[in-house]
Amino acid sequence: MQISPNVSSSVGANTQTQVKSVFTEKLSKSELSDIKEQIAKNANEIVLNSISLQGSFSNKTANADGEYDKFQSFLGDIGYSGKPIAKLSKEEATELVSKDGFFGVDKTSQRIADFVIMGAGGDESKMRAGREGMIKGFKDAEAMWGGKLPEISQETMKKSIEMVDKAMHDLGFSIIDKEV
Repeated sequence: MQISPNVSSSVGANTQTQVKSVFTEKLSKSELSDIKEQIAKNANEIVLNSISLQGSFSNKTANADGEYDKFQSFLGDIGYSGKPIAKLSKEEATELVSKDGFFGVDKTSQRIADFVIMGAGGDESKMRAGREGMIKGFKDAEAMWGGKLPEISQETMKKSIEMVDKAMHDLGFSIIDKEV
């Protein structure tokens, strides 16, 4: 069973997932464990890629460590269809990370949180796995960055986690993991 880390927009998750409907078929413990692991892994990937992208703008580079094709694919997966990042002027790049820009705090944190929330489908253990994946992604991005991330990334981390925590609360789940 595969769950795609691709997000087509901040409104909904990509429909390429192959997850059994919670309402029509029971999942085995093994399948549930696999799904939770994939959600955590994919949340980690989307966070790491998103935060790395914000960092590349802050560092005035846009080549994403030389993995241009993979980087371009990620941009398409999250719904970016604008001018190639490497061809942006300083003003255009600044606009993309502005408050209302595609890679600004609000829209980036919404994409990250939506991925976790929608991927969990209302299941508490999946939501926790996605939240853990987000936090790991943020820590991995800091390690890659070599220390504290730029302010825009710090704000995105905080807002993404708050959104997932609020969704958990709204669903009646305690933010504190009782299994810990």
